[in-house]
Amino acid sequence: MRKILTAVAASLAATMALTACGGDTTEPAGTTSGAAGETAKVVVGASPVPHAKILEYIRDNLAADAGLEIEIKEFDDYVLPNEALASKELDANYFQHLPYLESQIAEKGYEFTPGEGVHIEPLKLLSEKHTDVAGIPDGGTIVITNDVSNQYRGLKLLESAGLLEGLAEDATVLSLTDAENPKGLKFEETQPEVVVQQVSDPKVDAAVINANFILTAGLDPNKAIASEQVAGNPYANMLVWRTGDESDAVKKLDELLHSDEVAEFIKTEWPGGDVIPG
Repeated sequence: MRKILTAVAASLAATMALTACGGDTTEPAGTTSGAAGETAKVVVGASPVPHAKILEYIRDNLAADAGLEIEIKEFDDYVLPNEALASKELDANYFQHLPYLESQIAEKGYEFTPGEGVHIEPLKLLSEKHTDVAGIPDGGTIVITNDVSNQYRGLKLLESAGLLEGLAEDATVLSLTDAENPKGLKFEETQPEVVVQQVSDPKVDAAVINANFILTAGLDPNKAIASEQVAGNPYANMLVWRTGDESDAVKKLDELLHSDEVAEFIKTEWPGGDVIPG
């Protein structure tokens, strides 16, 4: 009987020791390091188009050979993906450009690190009332995002289209002077995901829309009356992860996003230049 009790006690002690060693670890959403030959999982948050479609291509065609298992979580806005990354619901996200990331870090104190740019989605000016920019009247109404980094980007597009002049650096709708806005355009600011819904409003002359929302809504970007220039564009979208928490799986995914295969997929999937590698 004593031998039996001794064996039971030893077994319980071993179990408690194992529990103590592993019971207080907090792992990120899905990343596992894995031994050689094993698959490492990475959970990525992304906008539906084009980001999630690009990740789906990697998942279905490149991930297995790279030893990756990719779980994609889609987000329809620009706020939640960074919140989810900060709270470790994600290992990385893929939806934003550097100016937006920097504004979010300054505002919310995120400790994030970006990879290199993967692709650019040129900003578009769409209108259901006018077939060209010249048709927009003095005092016309333009819908634009209330996100500061993308708002300046949108104002620069309007400047390049001849609707604004001589913008100050980091200009906003509220800071526009009469000299910068000689046509006296009126602006309606709203969330970037809502702008696309406003283009059909009869009171609206045109809307400055992020290309991913145009594609998600099924609108034709070729009908834009103005489009952002690509040369020297600083708004390339990239993979982002928590600083100091970059796993081998995240590194491998970032490498695949910059592969020749992904660049060719982007060119084939969006031949009209709505999404451009680089």
